[in-house]
Amino acid sequence: MHAKILDLMESLRLKGMARVLDEELARAQREGCAPAEVIERLLLGEFYHRQERSLQYRIAQAEMPWPWTLESFPFHQQPAVSKSRIMSLASLSFVERAENIVFIGDPGTGKTGLAIGLLRQALVSGLRGRFYKAQDLLDELYASMADRSTPRLMKRLVRYDLLVIDGLGYLTLNSEQVNAFFKLMDERYSRKSTIITSNLDYPQCYDLFQRKPLVDALLDRLNHHCITIRISGPSLRVPTHTESQETGQDSSKKRTPKSKPTPK
Repeated sequence: MHAKILDLMESLRLKGMARVLDEELARAQREGCAPAEVIERLLLGEFYHRQERSLQYRIAQAEMPWPWTLESFPFHQQPAVSKSRIMSLASLSFVERAENIVFIGDPGTGKTGLAIGLLRQALVSGLRGRFYKAQDLLDELYASMADRSTPRLMKRLVRYDLLVIDGLGYLTLNSEQVNAFFKLMDERYSRKSTIITSNLDYPQCYDLFQRKPLVDALLDRLNHHCITIRISGPSLRVPTHTESQETGQDSSKKRTPKSKPTPK
């Protein structure tokens, strides 16, 4: 009978129930559980299994380049970032209001790390999202024009609950890419949330896009539904020399182990 039950669960793809079957049968025999309670626990096992698989799928589809979280962000090393403000954003109320977030700061100040942390929080909460390097996104939009797949790509990009566009700065853009980017932002305006990281402040966008009317329209939309966070603190990529200073040794002569990448 046990083998038959497992075969049925396998046929019905009830992997979560199969995973907890032995445990729950042993519990029922040991504690004399009612049949309804056993069924409930088996169903809960299946539910949690599917929730876990769904999260893994969303994380894979988001294509985040690093496994950073808000918990791993070094707030103690970046005094220019208010931890309480970031954790307030982690409630994702800005997504419910379809507001955007723009992180502005020099390279290495933590913009990408914060954006990825908020994106991961959205994925854990059951939302769909995607991470893009700005140049990769613009190149993909441009390439879609060749096979006339732009409408399909645009539709997919607009559906994401949260879209992260990282590194909107000194890029190489042609007029078609500029038009596609503004169309994307216009389609997502007041519908879905977008997080943009940039080393350029708003006035410098005119130099980047070279289209004053379009930049005016973009800034108008961003400022209408946007949270702007400027980070003027130190670079998190600068290595610390505390140990060398304490010991008086030359750090250039010491072999340092490889470390995980620091949030940008």
